[in-house]
Amino acid sequence: MGEIRSAREIAMEKVASLGEVTEAERLSWKYVPEGQKLAARYLKNGGDLLAELGKYDEKARRHVASGFSEVLIRNLELPRNDALDRKNEKVMDGLEVIKKDTANLEKIFYKLEQIFSHFMVEGEQQKKQAYAQLKEEFGAQLRQAVQQQLGTTAGVNLDVERQPQFQQEWRNLQAELESQYLGLLDECKRELMAIE
Repeated sequence: MGEIRSAREIAMEKVASLGEVTEAERLSWKYVPEGQKLAARYLKNGGDLLAELGKYDEKARRHVASGFSEVLIRNLELPRNDALDRKNEKVMDGLEVIKKDTANLEKIFYKLEQIFSHFMVEGEQQKKQAYAQLKEEFGAQLRQAVQQQLGTTAGVNLDVERQPQFQQEWRNLQAELESQYLGLLDECKRELMAIE
């Protein structure tokens, strides 16, 4: 029969098996959150990033930059409105300051600009066409249902766009149309995280 051990003994064994904490891990635990906070302040208020980064020594700066980059990259979004477009520009400006591999950074920024441009021009046209088609199809179905129930559609106001089912279908269709752009955006985010 096996020996019965306390939860404390089991926990201590697990801690011992993890090994010693390295200096890099300690620095990461301390400075990555500082970089994340710096990114939040930068996105909200702007500021001089070089001056902020200059407050840290070389070892700490790498971890601050990692936390900063992580938050900025997570904040890249499809430019559904002017505010998001401005935020994306601010994110890219911040990444230009923090990332060292400017050649790869510029390549990824070019891809992002292509995605954003396509989304704002062709994507908007696709949405308008899809909306008109959905409205027409849904309206025909609604008229047919009213015709079957009442025998006539005369005097009945059929405001298709206010129907909850129409609104839900439109949200689903929008999500489907945007999914292709979101996939490309996620790919660019992974590439951004991978570069120094």
